[in-house]
Amino acid sequence: MAKIMVFDHPLIQHKVSMMRDKNTTSKEFRDLAREVAMLMAYEVTRDLPTKDVEIETPICKTKVKMLAGLDTAIIPILRAGLGFVDGMLEIIPNAKVGHVGLYRDPDSHEPVEYYCKLPEDIDKRRVIIVDPMLATGGSAVAACDFVKRKGAKDVTFMCLIAAPEGIEALTTAHPDVDIFIAAKDECLNENAYIVPGLGDAGDRIFGTK
Repeated sequence: MAKIMVFDHPLIQHKVSMMRDKNTTSKEFRDLAREVAMLMAYEVTRDLPTKDVEIETPICKTKVKMLAGLDTAIIPILRAGLGFVDGMLEIIPNAKVGHVGLYRDPDSHEPVEYYCKLPEDIDKRRVIIVDPMLATGGSAVAACDFVKRKGAKDVTFMCLIAAPEGIEALTTAHPDVDIFIAAKDECLNENAYIVPGLGDAGDRIFGTK
């Protein structure tokens, strides 16, 4: 069964609150997205396997813990998911980055795929799909479908804000995918936007509205 973690760290709560403010500029929003991604990545990677390695310090030889070689792939859902990538690469610099391009049909609210490019060795990597918003769950479910069809076996989903409807949809479709959420909101409105939310994350990151 999927693990669902909603962060309660004061730094994350503070930065998400700033992102919600409609007066926050695009530059400030981008900077905050990068910072929140870094903070979340610390916890998302908590269970990466380690191995004992012998090294020599300036004092003596000793055994230490190092990553056991399970490589990571960061897969942003275009375009808003790009706002998380730089922050995550600060923590996991050797990760490969793939892309899944989806947009939400304005009438049906269903995801439509227009691009998918993943690392060739996706089946050997810990996959972290990132998207600021988990609203209806359609895009998240579709992205998980895509990466699993390409061979991914270890998939995690990370988002900034989630609605209960999206969480239910994703856990129902992919009960093996853990979900990490910076803030869980109340509901979706009639236009399938998260309430209170923060508006369109893509527009706010790239200043297109």
